[in-house]
Amino acid sequence: MKYIDREWVLINAEAALASSPVHISDAAAPMSEGGIHDYYSNGDYWWPDPSKPDGLPYIRRDGESNPSNFDSHRQMLRTMRTHVAHLAAGYKLTAKEAYAEKAVQWLREFFLDDATRMNPHLLYAQAIPGICAGRGIGIIDTLHLIDVPYAIEALKPSTAMTGPVYSGLKRWFADYLQWMRTHPNGIEEMNADNNHGVCWFVQAAAFAAFTGDEDMLAFCRKRYKESLLPGQMAPDGSFPKELARTKPYGYSIFVLDNMTTLCRILSTSEDDLWRYELPDGRSIAKGFAYLFPYLTDKASWPLPPDVEHDEGWPAKVPSLLFAGLALDKPEYIALWERLDPDPSDPEVRRNIAIRQPLLWLQQ
Repeated sequence: MKYIDREWVLINAEAALASSPVHISDAAAPMSEGGIHDYYSNGDYWWPDPSKPDGLPYIRRDGESNPSNFDSHRQMLRTMRTHVAHLAAGYKLTAKEAYAEKAVQWLREFFLDDATRMNPHLLYAQAIPGICAGRGIGIIDTLHLIDVPYAIEALKPSTAMTGPVYSGLKRWFADYLQWMRTHPNGIEEMNADNNHGVCWFVQAAAFAAFTGDEDMLAFCRKRYKESLLPGQMAPDGSFPKELARTKPYGYSIFVLDNMTTLCRILSTSEDDLWRYELPDGRSIAKGFAYLFPYLTDKASWPLPPDVEHDEGWPAKVPSLLFAGLALDKPEYIALWERLDPDPSDPEVRRNIAIRQPLLWLQQ
């Protein structure tokens, strides 16, 4: 398939074939108010207060990740997503049943089996010790799950993807989407006016497309046009909320990448978000017109470098491929092909939601 590095896909599929499934039930979170099947994480930029004997309540240091925070469930979720995506991509290229069988094992154990499954909610995500048991902002932790429905669809021709497993997975994502849209934490995140709001809609759109929720897809298109684009993009194509952070370069890449993913999921022949413009010209194309020069020549970036992980950017974000194809910009695709598909920086990897763009491309 054009634009896809077949050797890279198959090397990763073979590595995933040798892997053993992980489950959030394998790691108990000592500070969680939930059970072993409930996902838990701590807010990244929260640290013990050195002036307090017990460190509570934690205090915020924007842009500075606390390496002592509990992140085992986050790592396990991303590990599952990565292996499933690699295996599904390998299966899509080769029809090798061993890839599909292993991918389905990962999916079944992580989402469906009573002993090991993750419950479909994020009540305890990005908790802050001494302040709250979980927050709406934590819903961004499951952004990496957007690859999973596309992997499931790629695996559907396999005999390993039985009817009960497929319907069980659809039910899990429908239940999670229902929680996202109705729980106060989900509603709070949906209305966030920065990259968190964008990422809520990316997840909602991906899960709605998988589960056939046309009402939610229509709602996502409406909010893209009426809220996300006009509320977050400046007339020059930048995202001021992200530029104001201590990591403006990485956050600018991240939010544009996810706005692009929304266009990829939501665009139809009747409603093409790739071509949609506000009256003043703001559009996804305007966003790339602003950022692309700084992706090709990082030295020209006009703001200070990010306080952490600056050296890891730019990396191979899927938005360059998706926008290059949709907007007929071969220079975007050329840059995508040159960039590193396997960045070593953990935060850069965390901020690239799609691991296998192959799963998102038509045959």
